[in-house]
Amino acid sequence: MKFKVGDQVILTAGKDKGKKGKVLKVLSDVNKVVVEDVNMYVKHIKPIQGNAGEKVKRPRALPTANVAILNNEGRADRIGYKIAKDGTKSRIFKKTGKVIADSNSKGTK
Repeated sequence: MKFKVGDQVILTAGKDKGKKGKVLKVLSDVNKVVVEDVNMYVKHIKPIQGNAGEKVKRPRALPTANVAILNNEGRADRIGYKIAKDGTKSRIFKKTGKVIADSNSKGTK
């Protein structure tokens, strides 16, 4: 999976096309990502034992094909890999060739 938690992305297809957000969760087994404040749906909570019912907005997972990473120029880009001579592998932007600064990638699954 090329996307990591914390990446800034833009939607390239769907009802929220053009919206930008941060990746909150990566579901690598089904090739989907959850993006902050994008592809929202309403979850209805039933009233239980005196607590009132409520409507909660939650983000739903998106296919990775509908998402593109934002490069340092603020434009949609693709992700590639570059292997250094010492064997370390780093992610790069395909258009600019610059290395992607890794944010905290805890909880990638």
